[in-house]
Amino acid sequence: MSVKPEPVSALFAGSFALATLSAPDGPQFPALVTPDARVTDLRVALADEALTVRGLLEDWAATLPRLRALAAEDGPRRPLAEFRVHAPVEPRQVFQSGANYRQHVIDLHVAHRAPDDDRPEEERRAEAAEIMDRRAAEDLPYVFIGLPSAITGPYDDVVLPAWAEKPDWELELAAVVGRPAYRVSVEEALEYVAGYTIANDLTDRATVFRRDMPQIGTDWLRSKNAPGFTPLGPWIVPAESIADPGDLRVTLKLNGETMQDESTKDMIFNVARMVSYASRTARLLPGDLVLTGSPAGNGMHWGRLLRDGDVMEGSVTGLGTQRTRCVAEDAS
Repeated sequence: MSVKPEPVSALFAGSFALATLSAPDGPQFPALVTPDARVTDLRVALADEALTVRGLLEDWAATLPRLRALAAEDGPRRPLAEFRVHAPVEPRQVFQSGANYRQHVIDLHVAHRAPDDDRPEEERRAEAAEIMDRRAAEDLPYVFIGLPSAITGPYDDVVLPAWAEKPDWELELAAVVGRPAYRVSVEEALEYVAGYTIANDLTDRATVFRRDMPQIGTDWLRSKNAPGFTPLGPWIVPAESIADPGDLRVTLKLNGETMQDESTKDMIFNVARMVSYASRTARLLPGDLVLTGSPAGNGMHWGRLLRDGDVMEGSVTGLGTQRTRCVAEDAS
């Protein structure tokens, strides 16, 4: 089951995006999609039946000019509505970020005060803001690893596991790597980004911290990596079509009500710093994802967590909209 995309006047910024599609009962294939919702099968256009989106990213410098030329042609294209939209790429590695939106972390700092801290909220908020400013200037991003098996399509149902007591949403901007990157500087990091897409990094808040041994700390495997816990897409929009990834609006609606609505200007560490930091330790590969954190407004903030039948609609400026429905797993 899946929630169908709604027709819009322009699907994304720029002249084209990359998608992974399939016809009914057909195999998945890489596609060039134009903003008016028309599709070119890239297996045919580039004469390669085994082609995938990740394969296109493997040689992005050579691929990009060919895609620009295809987008400019008046060749035959089919309506997007004829196809199912899948996650746009199958990454080998997923790098996820936590505590990366200033206002979000300030809210958490204020909410989780010590029992004996009776200072006014304004004072505690000012203290938190000072800590965030110092962190942005002096500290490093917080990055951990996610599993590719958690990824699902942008319109697919999201199964809420029976064991997940507090499933929550976290809409994020995701950078898609277009060149192998290892120990790259902040100044050159964006040269390794092929494009951007949308990710919803679902989290079961009840299992973030280990109950059996609290000193171990966070358990990201359990809390974030259930199958389908990372709806991705609908497309990869080339980086050249996004003027400033540090100035995009991240918005999530739950059943039509806006829950998250923040600019990426509020990020403590921008995309370049995230990519550079991840590459200090790991070798980033074409098609890998760097998720950049989620702004204020998740379910814990509102006291309203995900349940069966909820529909999440997530959008990022210039990148389109994903729409997923929550379905409770049969406890039996």
